[in-house]
Amino acid sequence: QVRLVESGGGSVQAGGSLRLSCAASGYTYSSKCMGWFRQAPGMEREKVALINTGGGSTYYADSVKGRFSISQGNAKNTVYLQMNSLKPEDTAMYYCAAQGSWYSGSCRDVGRADFRYWGQGTQVTVSS
Repeated sequence: QVRLVESGGGSVQAGGSLRLSCAASGYTYSSKCMGWFRQAPGMEREKVALINTGGGSTYYADSVKGRFSISQGNAKNTVYLQMNSLKPEDTAMYYCAAQGSWYSGSCRDVGRADFRYWGQGTQVTVSS
């Protein structure tokens, strides 16, 4: 059984930084898209940053480019999201997600429905 465990959320002032971590256990696919979505109250869940754990290619939403950086651990079942220059509009519940099958393509081309496994979410709050 695959399980995703997130950590690292919290509250920070605008301009500050946070680092999220997501560890996957029970996983057998080494090449897949894995990363982060977020959902603010009353909004759709949106892609934030994804990494293909096989090839290492990344995807970022336009709203976070240049401020957020996604990376993976050596075991390729742990991903990190370094969030710098945080803005109040980054406030949301952040969810770790992973695909449920082998995938070697671009994470730009996958949507929410392509992710089988989800973490419980970690809250990020940015105050002005």
